[in-house]
Amino acid sequence: MATNVPFVIGELCGGTELDDSVMGIRLRVKDVFVDVVKTIWHSVFVDKWRLLFTRGMSKRGSYAKGVAKREEILERALEVVAQHGYQGASVKEIAEAVSLSQAGLLHYFTSKEELFAEILRTRDKHDQAAFAEPESMVDPTAFRRSYLAVVRYNAQVLGLVHLFARMNVDAASPEHPAHAYFRERGVGLRGMLSDIARTAWEGETGPAGMRPEQFAAIVQAVTDGLQAQWMLDPEIDMAGTIDALLAALIPGSAAPGDAD
Repeated sequence: MATNVPFVIGELCGGTELDDSVMGIRLRVKDVFVDVVKTIWHSVFVDKWRLLFTRGMSKRGSYAKGVAKREEILERALEVVAQHGYQGASVKEIAEAVSLSQAGLLHYFTSKEELFAEILRTRDKHDQAAFAEPESMVDPTAFRRSYLAVVRYNAQVLGLVHLFARMNVDAASPEHPAHAYFRERGVGLRGMLSDIARTAWEGETGPAGMRPEQFAAIVQAVTDGLQAQWMLDPEIDMAGTIDALLAALIPGSAAPGDAD
């Protein structure tokens, strides 16, 4: 637009044959016109773009800090719950562990129930990183070894087992903040167990005509049920009982020393 200004002004003033006074007016008008165009360009486009860009950078920085703080809260909360359990781990105690007020903590989580559901997700990630073997998703022997390792570890963290068992019951309601977590976890676990059964049986039929989906449901139910019994009677051997079940349903999956 600015490159056509001399031509436009010249035409408006009667061409190029102008006296000095008219030419001076023309040049002044041109300068004013160009300044106005520049001002409009900067205010409408350049300044707006700069403002949007800096706001975007600020939002991204704030988002990254929020994610980091949320992860810090979950890591510390995991430790608090492992030590004190569902009843003992209050919002106040968790907030103090990460140097926040209770209101500040609930800025990152809408409720205590949502916080505890995310703690369980964090626990699952830790368990997978610590105990899952690369072949455990497809190889029955590796699966059995990894699964039993998680069960044995659970026997050392009563607080987290208590949290899981309590939330598992409460989350039966579709409105509960942990409902989605338990549904997703159950579907994923049963899917993996079904695949392990198919691999071990080399087909769709196992002992006594059992189907892979039945095997998956039985193993999940026994694992969850044993945790509830173990909280009442810590003398129950969760790992040994589940190992015996797996030995009966997927024969040949144990390697020497795995059941020790």
